[in-house]
Amino acid sequence: METRTDYSEDIKTIKRIMEESSRFLSLSGLSGIFAGILAFTGGFAAHFLILQNQDVSVLKYEVVSDALIVLVLALAGSFYFSIRKARRKEQKVWTPVSRRLLLNLFIPLISGGFFILILYIENQWQLIVPAMLIFYGLSLVSAGKFTYSEIFYLGLAELITGFLAAIFQESYILFWVLGFGFLHIVYGLIMYRKYQG
Repeated sequence: METRTDYSEDIKTIKRIMEESSRFLSLSGLSGIFAGILAFTGGFAAHFLILQNQDVSVLKYEVVSDALIVLVLALAGSFYFSIRKARRKEQKVWTPVSRRLLLNLFIPLISGGFFILILYIENQWQLIVPAMLIFYGLSLVSAGKFTYSEIFYLGLAELITGFLAAIFQESYILFWVLGFGFLHIVYGLIMYRKYQG
């Protein structure tokens, strides 16, 4: 009977080691919650700026600045909370798996950034928020195979939100808040509850 228990423990240990070597498991649910709160704040700030009915060229600059600030702070928060979780669990952050995850995350994200820059230059405002959501969703789907499966499903939800934003273009701020705010908070709460961190 003891031998059977030993085998069972050995199999669990082998499974854990294989999972850790093929998946980045230091993503924190707190980073999702933090990003969601930032997106809500950024969305309300953009809505306030738009309601002021100021010069369009100034408004363009302010709204893009708002979005970039949210992006930079959300990425910084994600790195901070992930590094903190890894240290608590005594895991390495910079591994071959984390490098593959970042590569798969940033290729679609940077491609989307260049595409959005083209839309900005060409004054195609109605497609900027949908493009942000769609390329972000593609990034998460691409990176999802190197971490928790919840990332993949968050990516699919972001894609759907992006396509809806493209269809209902007059509600782009609502879809911004839904995709980058609400979905991140829900994802973060699920991740935190399931993986404690």
